[in-house]
Amino acid sequence: MIKTEGVLHFTIPVKNLDRAEKFYTDLLGFEKVGRTERIVFLRAGGDFFNLTYSENPITLNAANRHEIHSAFRVTPQVYDATLKLLPSKGVEIFKEENRESGVFVGRSAYIRDPDGNVIEFIDLKRAPSPRNTTA
Repeated sequence: MIKTEGVLHFTIPVKNLDRAEKFYTDLLGFEKVGRTERIVFLRAGGDFFNLTYSENPITLNAANRHEIHSAFRVTPQVYDATLKLLPSKGVEIFKEENRESGVFVGRSAYIRDPDGNVIEFIDLKRAPSPRNTTA
């Protein structure tokens, strides 16, 4: 069995790298840490993700669905500010929920980036406990 230490990065496929970079850095506030011809490297707190050029971005979610998405943790204050900022900038929050039970408990808001990728912002109240790895 392979025991990983965590996630280094994940990739969000986009059709227009310049447009996506502007959306994720200028509007959403992620920090750009590098760029190549086909990839923009971004930081979210202490974690990383990439925007990668793809001629065929993944668009598997039906209208107003969010099963395939990328989720970002925010503080309660940032969550509240996000709910005000995004609509004022023309970004639709197509779903909000307040989960009081389940795997990830907290308030969530879902948007789509310019390529249709679903992004979740969550004011996380409780996450799963780490597994007990000792026998």
